[in-house]
Amino acid sequence: MRKTHEKVDVGSLELKDQVVQINRVTKVVKGGKNLSFSAMVVVGDGHGHVGYGMGKAREVSSAIKKGIEAAKKNVFKVPVTEKGSTIPHQVVGYFGSGSVLLKPASEGTGVIAGGAVRAVIEAAGIQNVLTKSLGSATPHNVVKATVDALLRLKQPERVARLRGKSVAEVTGAEEPKPQAQA
Repeated sequence: MRKTHEKVDVGSLELKDQVVQINRVTKVVKGGKNLSFSAMVVVGDGHGHVGYGMGKAREVSSAIKKGIEAAKKNVFKVPVTEKGSTIPHQVVGYFGSGSVLLKPASEGTGVIAGGAVRAVIEAAGIQNVLTKSLGSATPHNVVKATVDALLRLKQPERVARLRGKSVAEVTGAEEPKPQAQA
């Protein structure tokens, strides 16, 4: 991950988990082959908190449990717009040879995303967003690139404060016009 993020107290959150990928892994040893499973899991509360983790074990259920525990250690807060339905600005996240483009979308658009990106976006609770996965299609790279993109998001209030402008000037939103009395 590019930036460090604030630790979030996961005890107070109601996290839902979603398995992104389960992989069968074989290790060749002197006596034969050892079979185990690797699971990539995304957790989120649907209100701006999301995290991901990997787990590996002999059984699928144990691998998923380990993945959930790892994901809970990596939960972070995602800045969303005031209405909580989309992201504040366009952003690109990178990991390895994969990159993911996230664009804000208008109300009613929905989540336009494929498998691994959709899992992260829905876990974060973002309802309207356009995405495009560029480069590597490996779920591992795509999830990490999506998380990197979400970590690169800036809160409009913070950007406005740093630039010495109002939030409306930074976001390009029009000021509400006073209506004429009839």
